[in-house]
Amino acid sequence: MSADAEAPEKDRSTGRKIRVVVAKPGLDGHDRGAKIIARALRDAGMEVIYTGLHQTPEQIVETALQEDAHAVGLSILSGAHMTLVPKIARLLKDEGADDVVLVVGGTIPKDDVAELKELGVAEIFTPGSSVQEIIDFIEKSVSS
Repeated sequence: MSADAEAPEKDRSTGRKIRVVVAKPGLDGHDRGAKIIARALRDAGMEVIYTGLHQTPEQIVETALQEDAHAVGLSILSGAHMTLVPKIARLLKDEGADDVVLVVGGTIPKDDVAELKELGVAEIFTPGSSVQEIIDFIEKSVSS
């Protein structure tokens, strides 16, 4: 890599570190996976804002806006993804933040993937996805 090349964890358009909001929407109380992903993204050089448990769609979008996030990662294990994710995608769009990369991880049935992507989800990571796959996707999506 040449001396003036950007590091992969930076947004090439601004030269800033990639900022990712990791959130647990709804009543899902299992956050181990979200914490593992948050740490992995941070270890990859990204700035990570972990919102904690039981966040409303409004709180998540407000955090993304306040933090000037490049990406939002939602961790959902509760089965409420078809209610929560569309609302978050709509709120991001309504706030003019539809350029924020929205990714979802968790137990998402294959039958719901196409509809979630149509609503604005960039990628869905189900159990078995590698941490590196998630890092690579966010870096590529934010930098393009």
